[in-house]
Amino acid sequence: MAVHPQRIVMLVQNGVTGDSRIQKEAESAAAAGYAVTLLGVSPDRRPQEWTLGEAEVRLVPVDRVFDRRRHEMRRGWLRSPLAYPPGPLAAYRNRQARAWRTDLDTERDLRGPGLGATLALAPREAAYRLFWGWTGLRRRATRRLEQRRAAAAAPIDRAAASFWKAVAGDRAWRRLDPALWDLELSFAPVIDELRPDLIHANDFQMLGVGARAKLRAARRGREIKLVWDAHEYLPGMKAWKNHPWWKDAQLGHEREFAPHADAVVTVSDTLASMMRERHRLPETPEVVMNVPDFGDADEAPDPSLRERCGIGPGTPLMVYSGAPLEQRGLHILVEALPSLPGIHAAFIVSKPHWRYVLRLQSRAAELGVADRVHVLEYVPHRQVVPFLAEADLGVIPIHHWGNHEISLITKFFEYAHARLPIVVSDVKTMSALVRRTGQGEVFRAEDTEDFIRAVKAVLEDPETYRKAYAEAVPLEEWTWASQSTRLIGVYRRLLGAATDEERRAQ
Repeated sequence: MAVHPQRIVMLVQNGVTGDSRIQKEAESAAAAGYAVTLLGVSPDRRPQEWTLGEAEVRLVPVDRVFDRRRHEMRRGWLRSPLAYPPGPLAAYRNRQARAWRTDLDTERDLRGPGLGATLALAPREAAYRLFWGWTGLRRRATRRLEQRRAAAAAPIDRAAASFWKAVAGDRAWRRLDPALWDLELSFAPVIDELRPDLIHANDFQMLGVGARAKLRAARRGREIKLVWDAHEYLPGMKAWKNHPWWKDAQLGHEREFAPHADAVVTVSDTLASMMRERHRLPETPEVVMNVPDFGDADEAPDPSLRERCGIGPGTPLMVYSGAPLEQRGLHILVEALPSLPGIHAAFIVSKPHWRYVLRLQSRAAELGVADRVHVLEYVPHRQVVPFLAEADLGVIPIHHWGNHEISLITKFFEYAHARLPIVVSDVKTMSALVRRTGQGEVFRAEDTEDFIRAVKAVLEDPETYRKAYAEAVPLEEWTWASQSTRLIGVYRRLLGAATDEERRAQ
């Protein structure tokens, strides 16, 4: 009788594509003999499936019902009596008024010009204007109410948040950000059907999904081990949603479910120490850095970076690779270009259509440098390093946020393996390493003039900075082959080593 391999279910709250860490984790776990299913969020609410090596990827449709809090579904009788009730009525009335206006205009065209037509339509015109004015007044009241509720700055909102935190403690997230339930209700049936032996929950929002699956299995007599992969230090990160309750909700949710993790892994030694202290963990989390995976084959991208930019090998090129978030400071590259004649900037981003990216392009046009700005999409993670290697320098212009100070982020390692001189803002951990190794230049965050100085310094003598990769930078350690053994070691400790028989059965 064949012995089935131990099953690992990995959870992540994104669409998998573009997240190199989870892709590498899934491939490595499958290569180590586990049956791996990676569950992510479908971007279009339709199920999707594919494979990564021997790992299965499934994207789960998530119905975002709870994005609106309970009080946002109630009518604001006291706050704004004129506002329409939540739902489609405001839009319906606006459409109704526009249809009425069109109908009147059509009849006026049919009657033709003249006093008779004007007098005949006068009563209906007056009724329309009254209706338009009244519904417009109510629509404006509705928008103001929605804006006040979204800001949650009124005394009653602050009192409500304080009440729930005082009464419910960490469990208050259920009121402060019930959208966390949307992930649970969508993923739970899929996880239970897969019957995993271990759940690897990536980041803080999936921690609760994994913990509840573990508790359900225990109630039914099955044991599931839970690994929590903490990518971020939640207290130090910028909120994903512009709502004053969001951060407190995530913090409470994380504190509630952190004790259910059987092991914690994270991305840096500094973060590991901070996580242990914050959650009083019995041991320091295992550090698994998100470094490049080169695999067994050369996967050079086609077309290359310079081909996609439409420039030759002699054109100076600086590159940014990563998510296009405003706190990551991409706009400094555009602002600097007028003072860097002949230099091009490539933005390799996960979401080229995001508003911030469009603003960058608009600003480049205002400054007359649009022809030197290139917005490109991600390439597969094994192609990233050879893709970047055609640039002259890599830029990390991030602002001073808690998480930015403590991490060596993914693009840092990618630039290093591409042997690019790095121009990094003076965030604590990365700037200290760059100064120590000499692999780049440091500039004051958000200081365009100092950024220009750093770029010019690198381009005047790039080989001096590249020498650091042969003399001072531990590139051997910064490879996924070295890091994946740490992750598999965590699995082995929790599940026991997979046998040769289990590997054959897979």
